[in-house]
Amino acid sequence: MGGGPRDCPGRKGPCRTLDLANLQAEEEKEKKKKKKGTAEEPEEEEPDESMLDWWSKYFASIDTMKEQLRQQEPSGIDLEEKEEVDNTEGLKGSMKGKEKARAAKEEKRKKTQSSGSGQGSEAPEKKKPKIDELKVYPKELESEFDNFEDWLHTFNLLRGKTGDDEDGSTEEERIVGRFKGSLCVYKVPLPEDVSREAGYDPTYGMFQGIPSNDPINVLVRVYVVRATDLHPADINGKADPYIAIRLGKTDIRDKENYISKQLNPVFGKSFDIEASFPMESMLTVAVYDWDLVGTDDLIGETKIDLENRFYSKHRATCGIAQTYSTHGYNIWRDPMKPSQILTRLCKDSKVDGPHFGPPGRVKVANRVFTGPSEIEDENGQRKPTDEHVALSALRHWEDIPRAGCRLVPEHVETRPLLNPDKPGIEQGRLELWVDMFPMDMPAPGTPLDISPRKPKKYELRVIIWNTDEVVLEDDDFFTGEKSSDIFVRGWLKGQQEDKQDTDVHYHSLTGEGNFNWRYLFPFDYLAAEERIVISKKESMFSWDETEYKIPARLTLQIWDADHFSADDFLGAIELDLNRFPRGAKTAKQCTMEMATGEVDVPLVSIFKQKRVKGWWPLLARNENDEFELTGKVEAELHLLTAEEAEKNPVGLARNEPDPLEKPNRPDTAFVWFLNPLKSIKYLICTRYKWLIIKIVLALLGLLMLGLFLYSLPGYMVKKLLGA
Repeated sequence: MGGGPRDCPGRKGPCRTLDLANLQAEEEKEKKKKKKGTAEEPEEEEPDESMLDWWSKYFASIDTMKEQLRQQEPSGIDLEEKEEVDNTEGLKGSMKGKEKARAAKEEKRKKTQSSGSGQGSEAPEKKKPKIDELKVYPKELESEFDNFEDWLHTFNLLRGKTGDDEDGSTEEERIVGRFKGSLCVYKVPLPEDVSREAGYDPTYGMFQGIPSNDPINVLVRVYVVRATDLHPADINGKADPYIAIRLGKTDIRDKENYISKQLNPVFGKSFDIEASFPMESMLTVAVYDWDLVGTDDLIGETKIDLENRFYSKHRATCGIAQTYSTHGYNIWRDPMKPSQILTRLCKDSKVDGPHFGPPGRVKVANRVFTGPSEIEDENGQRKPTDEHVALSALRHWEDIPRAGCRLVPEHVETRPLLNPDKPGIEQGRLELWVDMFPMDMPAPGTPLDISPRKPKKYELRVIIWNTDEVVLEDDDFFTGEKSSDIFVRGWLKGQQEDKQDTDVHYHSLTGEGNFNWRYLFPFDYLAAEERIVISKKESMFSWDETEYKIPARLTLQIWDADHFSADDFLGAIELDLNRFPRGAKTAKQCTMEMATGEVDVPLVSIFKQKRVKGWWPLLARNENDEFELTGKVEAELHLLTAEEAEKNPVGLARNEPDPLEKPNRPDTAFVWFLNPLKSIKYLICTRYKWLIIKIVLALLGLLMLGLFLYSLPGYMVKKLLGA
């Protein structure tokens, strides 16, 4: 019964079975750790929920849509649809040809790594963070759901012609009203299979469950996300757009929130309007151009028939989300919970159900749906719930026999903007969605916050330490030696006026330069869009500032300074701060292929890594328009938020606070005519040392030979005379 080690039969000493088991378990763990990131499936990265918002869903959904498009391309995709999807990349930015090739190469490399053994790879490829998504439609919602004419159709009422003068009039000009209804011809009595359906009243024929046509008050909530490719309205080729909304007697003009000089404005606005159906059912969302003087010009507008959506069986009143959540960025916005919606649909459609139970299971008609049985509240407490399984049934409502149809998901639709003065010509596109809530039902919560994200302030600190193998451009006046007077220039894209230069490393004869020089680049950055935001006036006559969104890229250039002529450009590299090649540890390991993308190198993001140091190649084009290596630069990049930078300030160049040491430059770095003694010392001691030694030895040899020849005749005479 003792707790000590027991003796094993057949051997001396205590038994180690337990220890061996532990050892084997640890070995298994070690093997798993080693295999992780090779053949093992990468885990999904858990995002920080406090950092997520509606825009996180939006951008994740656009990425998914682009990925689906990419997969469909080989099998042949509608070119028009492809163009429409490409328009959704306005916020994310467009890639140039070279960048696309690099991205494709990177994608290929990732696929190779994930399919192969994974040996030699830096780290396992991570999946993108798991973020709940919505559906982004590149077209109008009506085109996805057959104009919501599942039972309610619209017929135009036309004015008759009064004479030959109206032969040329269009149908639009003759419309005096619209009739909404449905016509259906069927046999009486009804077929037995129809009349036998549970809850089917033969007296109503095909019109079962038709809603009442009494007037109803509805809260209409319009969310306008953004516009793309607006037609220019000003002589400068830009526009100052703002939103205007009309519904019945309500006319909203958001004139004070116009966006200056922008053809791809991000509005991020929501508007609440009370309306009565069927009298007020035609919603008009327009984009106007703000003008300081005169009336504002209509850029384009789109019209939405809300009545058809409201009465449709597709339930276009409020989109069904992917998941049910009571808090956070993905909060459920319908006043009715999924279980209440499901119960009402079953009742209206005369469908058996829903029958909940056991936990995580619901039965509707002859279909069973499963899902999570618990939900987590804001405090992290888990509680039992039926909402997840109810939502699963709603997302598969089209599988229900007879009554089932596809329900409208949580979405953003893209609608063309048209101008009556320019019929048939698209004036841009508008991304929006509309929620509708009957006023006799529970009131909905507050509108979603889709206001545009505010950029975050950062400071990028770049230290230029050294250069190496820089091409030598100048011929020295006195010695004919090749040399360069090296300095490095850097700036962030879009901020060329804030170019910063190091001091000059004079007369480098080896291509080596020593600087210890610091640049400071403050900037505003939108992480979701991976863009630097710059606000500035286009000219001194501009009324207000224009906002630009530019890719976050750092440019480093190397130059040869000249005293009496323009400086000579030697080479450059542009680093995308979100994905740039990791710097080489030594100058020898730094190659031209790091910049051209011809070899696979690990890519890093300064926004994740925060601090990076290494060697990067500098390239320039030669006479054949091909890239060649013209130098290498050793730099250190350090990214801080504005708050961190304020707490730990540093000085520009080598100044206080936190000054950098002066570089210990070799004796080759000087101006000849300013220090001739140094020049002579360098020539004698470094460049021509061995040549001088050889010349001295040769002169000594010649001197000895001359002395020998000079003294030889006298010596011979003395020998002959016996002296």
